[in-house]
Amino acid sequence: MAAVLDSVRAFFAAPAFLIDTETPADVVAREALLDKVMGEDRKTKSSEKIRRGRLPAEGLALVARDRDGHVIGTVRLWNIEAGISSEGNAIDALLLGPLAVDCACEGKGIGSALMRAALLEAKRRGHGAVLLVGDAAYYERFGFFADKAQHLIMPGPFARDRFLGIELKTGWLSGAAGMVVATGNKLGVSLETKAD
Repeated sequence: MAAVLDSVRAFFAAPAFLIDTETPADVVAREALLDKVMGEDRKTKSSEKIRRGRLPAEGLALVARDRDGHVIGTVRLWNIEAGISSEGNAIDALLLGPLAVDCACEGKGIGSALMRAALLEAKRRGHGAVLLVGDAAYYERFGFFADKAQHLIMPGPFARDRFLGIELKTGWLSGAAGMVVATGNKLGVSLETKAD
């Protein structure tokens, strides 16, 4: 009987983590988590050059919280132009990263939950594609493949086989070629100032 009660309690127990929108109060915890998981050299990567001085895409900065509300995971997406189309038009897209989960919480599906939530929200907001630099073996399960980014380049050094993309709208990256560049809002520039 005790085993049955334990199973019932586990079924009705609060989830081990919750995916939530990042708030300004999460900044210190997020940065500490990224330093701990990714190390100090994280700020020298090509993806960081694109993110530097920019705000994440609206509604696309997510965190995972434990039962006590502590940040145990993070993912952010950033507005970019993914080169140009064969007609010469800039291709709006998103750059995902960094994705990080507290080492003490690995293996609980937190990273996967963050990825799925981020991609669903990006699609819901009408975005056409997402690029990232990461481990193909991990990200292929979410639909990211190198062929989607094969004619795009990052500013600065990057590993070609780790540069991946996913189309949220079929054909969005078809013919995309050229340099990935940052777009979107800059840090310290209010939306009111931008509208003037």
